[in-house]
Amino acid sequence: MIDKNDLGLLREKVIGSSRPLFFFDDDADGLASFVLLYKLAGDGKGVCVKGKPILEEKYARKIEEFLPDRVFVLDKPMIEQGFLDGISQEVVWLDHHPVQDNKKVLYFNPRKNNPDDDRPTTYWAYQVAKKDVEGALWIAMVGVLGDWSMALADEFRKEYPGLLPKNISKPDKALFSSKIGELVKIINFNLKGSTSEVMKSVKIITRIESPYEILDQGTPKGKFIYKKYLAVKEIYDSLLSQVVVTKDKVVFFKYSDSRLAISSELSNELLYMHPEKIIMIAREKSDEVVLSVRSASIKVSGLLEKALVGINGYGGGHDYSCGACVNKDSFGEFMEKFRSLLNS
Repeated sequence: MIDKNDLGLLREKVIGSSRPLFFFDDDADGLASFVLLYKLAGDGKGVCVKGKPILEEKYARKIEEFLPDRVFVLDKPMIEQGFLDGISQEVVWLDHHPVQDNKKVLYFNPRKNNPDDDRPTTYWAYQVAKKDVEGALWIAMVGVLGDWSMALADEFRKEYPGLLPKNISKPDKALFSSKIGELVKIINFNLKGSTSEVMKSVKIITRIESPYEILDQGTPKGKFIYKKYLAVKEIYDSLLSQVVVTKDKVVFFKYSDSRLAISSELSNELLYMHPEKIIMIAREKSDEVVLSVRSASIKVSGLLEKALVGINGYGGGHDYSCGACVNKDSFGEFMEKFRSLLNS
């Protein structure tokens, strides 16, 4: 866990920033964390870090463009040390993935105190912001559930009983059989597409006051977010229908799309549909293959880490949910190693 003193320090850093710059991951957990801390700060700018699990050195140019007084990194598993070394501003990093050992960063991660505590980044952002941010709970629940956690379910259900029925206690069921789960998918699909399109949606989401604005399309802002969701959903449904499931213990599906990265969403839904399988979704992009890997019972992160040894690529994430980026020329060798490790 992150103790009260550290949460208090994190809160001071957010409130004490006059021009904060937030780098956040391109999923519901990353976005919800940003929205909560952005609203707590009352100012600032957000940058959605798309496509890779690492905040690369090249993003330092955003510092030069915006000239923030403090930099926050939210829900990114890794940061290139060159990024930290290349800027003068204090960097505050809030995350819940396996602990890293970077220098020149103020690092908050529940796993530092308890390796088994992987409650989402949004959960901790909520603890910091809930007293001051109106509507913080529904925003937080989107982020927490989007990362397959029910950490705020009881509190959320009391305030929004129609969005999360009492009979739903597991995150997969909540994601695919409830209104709050539908809202998670809507938010995730609004993080697809070009950076300019994504940031337009993000800006609107920071101004949404109620989940019903989106779910019921009750305001122009809500209608905009829902319309973007439907456009992405059409492509998503087409890809999902192409996946072939055989007797193989691995469900493998590779697609090529330079516009939309929806591997994470595909792998999550396929795991819900086929919990006995290992799900492996591969997206070809330029000279790389970006992977999303899921399992309900096998710690795929360990297999992934071993399979990447000696391979031109990198990866990381949670025990049962992780990702990787592998050079195209090395992908065949990587898959052979992964299957060999799985069979052994």
